[in-house]
This record gives sequence, structure tokens and C-alpha cells, in this order.
Amino acid sequence: MPTGFGRLWTAQTVSSLGDGVMHAALPLLALTLTRDPMALAVVTAAGTLPWLLFGVLGGALVDRWDRRRTMWVADAARAVLLVIPVVAAALDLLSIALLAAVAFLLGIGGLFFDTAATAYLPDLLRRDPALLERANSRLRGAQTAMSGFAGPPAGSALLALGRAVPLLADAVSFMVSALLVRTLPAVPRPAPEVRESLLRQARAGASYVFRDRLLLGLALRPAVGNVAFLAVETVLALFAHDRLGVDTFGFGLLLTAEATGGLLGAAIASYLGRRLGTGTALTCTATVEGLAILGLAAAPNAYVAGLALAVCGAGMGATMVLGPSLRQAIVPAHLMGRVASTSRMLSMCAAPMGAFLGGWLATAFDLRTPLYAAAAMLLAMTVVTASMTNNRRVEAALDAAARDAAPVPPAPGAPVREGASQGV
Repeated sequence: MPTGFGRLWTAQTVSSLGDGVMHAALPLLALTLTRDPMALAVVTAAGTLPWLLFGVLGGALVDRWDRRRTMWVADAARAVLLVIPVVAAALDLLSIALLAAVAFLLGIGGLFFDTAATAYLPDLLRRDPALLERANSRLRGAQTAMSGFAGPPAGSALLALGRAVPLLADAVSFMVSALLVRTLPAVPRPAPEVRESLLRQARAGASYVFRDRLLLGLALRPAVGNVAFLAVETVLALFAHDRLGVDTFGFGLLLTAEATGGLLGAAIASYLGRRLGTGTALTCTATVEGLAILGLAAAPNAYVAGLALAVCGAGMGATMVLGPSLRQAIVPAHLMGRVASTSRMLSMCAAPMGAFLGGWLATAFDLRTPLYAAAAMLLAMTVVTASMTNNRRVEAALDAAARDAAPVPPAPGAPVREGASQGV
């Protein structure tokens, strides 16, 4: 791996630990304020709304800005922002409205950080598909281990010490990440385009995704998946408590089971891609996710639910390595921010729909209904997108990227391989 990847990995690992703490603590914190499923859905959805409102424009800005600077400023801003709920918790002034507002502003910071990080990585690795797959496997593995395996039990335990404690822990993780990202090496910037309006550049990035069936298929999978997963996540804490008899610590263990599967999925993603082909592997992992959520819906006890979440996590972990690695290898450098943000926007703006769908189904029917609906959506999505991301399309896209690639100087310590085209 080239110089700097270790620091990027460390920064994201620390930040992911803070995210894992909040992943368990935030719904439990909201439960101390209300037991209304729709109110819980508001908090869950608020963090994803920035992608709906600013997603494509954010990608266009990232393609104009220095990507390394964008990352560390976004993390530093999120660390400062978390001081507000920390103080509110200490003064016993927390409310659902405040949690939703903080989640929304954190989502804006996440939009810029995630888009810039996605665009920075292929520049650092010179768009080498093998290195990108290895790097994403390590990043995804660390993210899964921290945000799902270590973070949730820590979040539950920290919440027991005080409502401000998990919020403070997340703030510290953001600040450490920002300091590490500031030390990353500079990477070559794509040649500047003719100056156009921000809206025109954003529209060009979105059009690039919608015109390419492979990129569109890669974007639709997480979009439909987020509707399903947010419908599950919105009611999961309540489902675990009321239907499975799980206490606060047990809920953290359920999330840990999902993370354990995710860690395994990230580790074997490259093997699955080589063995089955990336397209076939993506179809198989999507099928596994749908069947696992179906098993969760029918789970008679916490042990079966934990197993189902572990299997679902394995499918998600492999998907989140294979899909982004492929996209980073075939998308031109000067469009990477916009293509990444468009794809992420489709998935993230679908998430509020899933959150409110889960809350409505749980209110109108029962707590298992959102889970059955999520499984049906995932399996239907797999059928629709299978031909869009098949092995033939994947190989054709990689071959085209290799033919069109311009020679680039090697990164320190990285194997030399021609990367993706620098132009459309």
C-alpha cells in the first residue's frame, strides 16, 4: 500500500468506533425521551436528509475542492457540533427535536467527508482495481469491527454512565480523525474542467450515472437496500425489547452479531469476486441479505435473531467492498466526487422513506411487518438489478477503463497499473 494509507485507515477506524458508540446509544437515548415509533423515525431519518437535499451539489463541490482538506474540516466541524448535545444532556435539556437537528447537521458533515474520502482513495491508489479491493476490504473490515462489533456494546455501557458520555466519545473520535487526515499526503488533482456553474457540473455527474446501466445498477442496490434496512433499523430496538425480550446490553450484542458477520463478509469479498466474478458475487450477496432479514422477521428468540443479523451483515460487508471498488476503478477521476455523491444520494435519500415506512408499518400493523416488507424489497431488487451488474458488463467496463487510461506516475510504494480514464 502507498504511503498514507495506514493513516487513512487509522483515521477511519477511530471515527468508526465513535459511530458505533452512537449507533447503539442514539436510539436508546431517543427511547428515554419517547416510545412513539414515528418520533424515533424522525431522528433516524434526519441524518440522511442532507443527501436528499444537497447530495449531488456536494459532489460537485468536492470535485472543485481539495479532497484531503475537505475531509479534515468536515470531521473537525462534527466534533465541535457534538458539544451542543453534550451540554444539553448535562443540563437535562435533550429533546427529540434537538437530537434530530444534530443528526441533520452531522449528516451534512458526513456527506462532505464520505464523498471526499471516496474520491481521494482511487487517487491515492492510482485506480488499481486490485489495490482498491484490498484497501476497501481493510477499510470496510475496520469500519464493521469498530462501528458494529466494538462500538455498540461500548455505546450501551457509556450510556449507563450518563447521557452525555457517548456523545462526548463520538466528538473525540471525530477530532482524532481530523488530526490524522491532516497529515495525509497530497495526491494529484484531475485537470480542471472548463469553469461551469455548480448546477451544470452537478447535473453532468448525475447524468453520467443514469446513462450507464452498470453504474445505475450499482447505485440502485444500496438505494433499495437502504429503504429496507432503515425500515428495520427504525423498529429494531423496539422489536428486540418487546418481541425478543432483550435488554439494553442485549441490544448492543445483537448489533455486535451483525458486525461480526460484516467483518467476515468484508474479509471474503475479494475471494468471492475472484471465484464467482464481481457481478455474480454481488447478486449472491444481495440474495443472502434478503433471506437473512426474512429470518430475522420470523425469529422466535434472540439467538435466532442474532444469527440472522450475522448472516445479513456478511452479505452487506461483501457488497460494500465489491461495489465501491468496482465504481472507483471505472469512473474518471474528474467525475469521481459527483458520481460517488450521486450514487450515495440515491441510497441515502431512500433511507428516510425506509425510516418512515418502518414507523408507519409498525404503528398500523405490528413490529414484525416492517421486517417482512424489507425482506420482500431486497429480494425484488436482486431480481431487477441482476442483469445490470452481471459479469459481462463488469468485465467490459474494466476493459474500457484500462484501454482509455492515461499513464500516471506511480504512488510511493504502490504497484504500477494503468487506472481509469481521466476524461469521459
